[in-house]
Amino acid sequence: MSEHERSVRYHHVIEDEAGQRIDNFLLRQLKGLPRSRVYRLLRKGEVRIDGGRARPARRLRTGEVVRIPPVAGRRPDDSAGGQLPAGLAERLRNGVLYEDERLLILDKPSGLAVHGGSTVRVGLVEALRRHRPELPFLELVHRLDQETSGCLMLAKRRSTLRRLHEQLRRGAVEKRYTALLLGRLRSSEPFRVDAPLERLPGRGRDRQVQVSKQGRPAATAIQVERRWPQATLVTARLETGRTHQIRVHAQHIGHPVAGDDRYGDRARNATARGWGLRRLFLHASSLRLKHPETGASIEVQAPLSDDLQAVLDQLPETRKEEQA
Repeated sequence: MSEHERSVRYHHVIEDEAGQRIDNFLLRQLKGLPRSRVYRLLRKGEVRIDGGRARPARRLRTGEVVRIPPVAGRRPDDSAGGQLPAGLAERLRNGVLYEDERLLILDKPSGLAVHGGSTVRVGLVEALRRHRPELPFLELVHRLDQETSGCLMLAKRRSTLRRLHEQLRRGAVEKRYTALLLGRLRSSEPFRVDAPLERLPGRGRDRQVQVSKQGRPAATAIQVERRWPQATLVTARLETGRTHQIRVHAQHIGHPVAGDDRYGDRARNATARGWGLRRLFLHASSLRLKHPETGASIEVQAPLSDDLQAVLDQLPETRKEEQA
């Protein structure tokens, strides 16, 4: 195998990426590369989807494999080498929740994007590839928002990635999140939010999602864990895996996630800062799946971080007006 071919990257399309045009997808993957170069790669057949050529308007489908060639003239890739930011290597070491020869599950810290980009110097995947150079293959199985902490799966083999994507498509992976919603839910009974979601035009921090009849089906099961006068702690179980699903469904029912500066409530977020909240209170608390090779059940839990637990400890049991 030539050095060029060893540098080729094979990207497996996950559910959140389905529906994107291949040209727009490549512009995000090959940041800093002129648009004209992207179209030239497509015309010459250097970019392939499941082994075949693709026109720029071709839309991606979940599970497809995109061949991305190495290119010159793009922004330097921070995954190539150099020192990791201070403390990041230790956080990666301490964040391992499960690992074997095929699968790695990490407790992703809040504030760390899964991929580097124009506004993020080093992402989780780039940092891991640099921290663990002995791993020839390491790809995300699914994604978490930059602000969200908790369980995140990465595959160490291409076959593992395919099998886990199949589990995700079948809804065989159970993903649970812990979220603090602003306001007191009326009832402590479990309920389900069933509201289709539409992804609006935009990239990166500009990406927005809204409830819309034209959107894709989306459902979230909510279990109330504890209620305060001004907030409610819940466990949210994803029945589908749409972009920003929990955050938008929480907004839709009138109880946005605490600390959400995109879909939240500015005034109530200011109140939450008084409880010591400095980030989005959304944590991927557990995963349950079948091992992609043996079929054995795997259940992994990520404990709530100290900063989020401290917020719960500070929540007032009564409203200020009730204390007067």
